[in-house]
Amino acid sequence: MGATESGTAVVVGVGSEKGLGAALARRFAKEGLRVILAGRTAKRLEAVAATIMDSGGRALPCQSDATREEDVIALFDLAAAEGDLRLVAYNVGGNAMTPLLQTDAIVFEAMWRQNALGGFLVGREAVGKMLPQKQGTIVFTGATASLRARPPFTAFASAKAALRAVAQGFAREFGPQGIHVAHLVIDGVISGEYARSAFPDFVRAKGEDGLLDADAIADSFWALHRQPKSAWTHELDLRPFKEPF
Repeated sequence: MGATESGTAVVVGVGSEKGLGAALARRFAKEGLRVILAGRTAKRLEAVAATIMDSGGRALPCQSDATREEDVIALFDLAAAEGDLRLVAYNVGGNAMTPLLQTDAIVFEAMWRQNALGGFLVGREAVGKMLPQKQGTIVFTGATASLRARPPFTAFASAKAALRAVAQGFAREFGPQGIHVAHLVIDGVISGEYARSAFPDFVRAKGEDGLLDADAIADSFWALHRQPKSAWTHELDLRPFKEPF
């Protein structure tokens, strides 16, 4: 792997090897960063870490729940011990397809915890490690729902909109201190294991390049990280060329 940068990156929300979290981890490792992979399933984390290390990169799996404050604190203590923290990607946030009258409080709160609360905890701990260096990048993964709510995804949209507000707050407070905080809106479906198993007919109908490629999204995360301070992007939206908006 080529190396353009030293230090540590943390990717929170790593699942399937074909998912966005894994693609981000591979890209950051390719650029020379030691990557800490955080997620709830140890087996998946270990598989992604093994792939990175087989390619000459450096990766460390860390089973962690982003909605648990103690887990997030421990994760960033580990990151700081591994080297200067340069880049953090917050990629957590499950969806819930439920009409409002069928949405109970447990589901609604779970959406908020995975998105807004987890994003806040990760952002807080990341900034705390980055401020002494006066540099670092934090990128939050958003969605179409970050900008508009449509049934039956209102619970998810309320949580993603809250995460967007969290990202804006961090950017406005800590940007002047050298911390680049960005929010990346994924406006479309990512081509991965989940989409192909959950709605294969939709995937077939979209055709070639009709879904977002995870590695291509990872390119944009890296481009945000490499932006000079004189021209930072806070919000970026990505969609396939076939996606209406």
